[in-house]
Amino acid sequence: MHPARKAALTSAALLAMAVTAVAGCDGGSAITASPAAGSSEPGCPTVVANAKQAVEKAEDVNAPWTGPSTGPKAVPGKAIVYVAQSMANPGVVGVAQGVQEAAKVIGWEVRVIDGRGTHAGLQAAFSQAVALKPAGIVIGGFDPKSTSKQVERANAAGIPLIGWHAVANPGTSKDPKLFSNITTKVKDVAKISADWIIAQSNGRAGVVLFTDASIPFAKKKSDLIKTELGICSDVKLLSYENIPISESNTRTIQAVSSLLSRFGGKWTYSAAINDLYFDDAAPALRAASKQGADAPFNIGAGDGDPSAFQRINGKQFQAATVPEPLSEQGWQIIDEFNRAFAGKPASGYIAPVHITTADNSGGALSWDAEGYREAYRKIWAK
Repeated sequence: MHPARKAALTSAALLAMAVTAVAGCDGGSAITASPAAGSSEPGCPTVVANAKQAVEKAEDVNAPWTGPSTGPKAVPGKAIVYVAQSMANPGVVGVAQGVQEAAKVIGWEVRVIDGRGTHAGLQAAFSQAVALKPAGIVIGGFDPKSTSKQVERANAAGIPLIGWHAVANPGTSKDPKLFSNITTKVKDVAKISADWIIAQSNGRAGVVLFTDASIPFAKKKSDLIKTELGICSDVKLLSYENIPISESNTRTIQAVSSLLSRFGGKWTYSAAINDLYFDDAAPALRAASKQGADAPFNIGAGDGDPSAFQRINGKQFQAATVPEPLSEQGWQIIDEFNRAFAGKPASGYIAPVHITTADNSGGALSWDAEGYREAYRKIWAK
């Protein structure tokens, strides 16, 4: 069922989806590793059992739609502006495509303005969006505090704002004022990423965790992963590597080489706040004569961009990702705007976490749940 419904991205979309480069920080910190105990039984059997149950649920590709089934019918004749953090960011692009697709169905116009990943670019893009006097504006993948003046202008003009990964928590936000923020729960993404390592290793893993501490959202996620891993006594955090995403392509290779030298075979699993780290780690792993399917087994607690799916499908130094349902979230953004225009509250829907591996991807380059298009079409047609 799943493979048949997943369409590969067009070559044009793939070209648009270059890897994101956002903020950065300082170096990694080492944690003294303890040798694994001699017993083959994990020291946390209950934790392992619970982790395996959670992972099995998260890997289900045919889980039923749990999103909205009721809501206001389509409000006609609206125009939306999508302000993108960067159209080189694959997550931002995937959501933009979902917004455009859903807008055609509901009968609205969408204009995408590229902030080009810079502070000045985002301010200019947002200012342009407000000047167009649209019915609504999407804050696509950036912190509204970086465009606070533009947000104030939009609020003063009565233009509803909906964010995607704009603030840490999903749902309505009072400061900044957002009708809704669309994202999975960071604590759920962190927990299922740690659960995957615990389940796959049967509770006996040597883990390296990659983060970018300059991004509060990313730091919070990696700290939560660290905490969750810590509930299993035989899972050892070998090192907590703090590498700026914007410098990952230059610093990750050196860091991985050093980690391999320091920990050797004790390093069996990795988690990262963004899939990008494993693309950058690959050259160092190859240089150490590692095969793509060898340990360390890597999971990205990130967006799940097409390059991550390619690595997973090809078993090239990444075993799993916790992807955002990008197109589905684009459709949800349109539905949330429709509720705002109809004077109704936000739906409050939060997509559940999913784990993609080579065994359940069906060769696809993205992940979305079953049934969301049909559900939203029915709502809007009422």
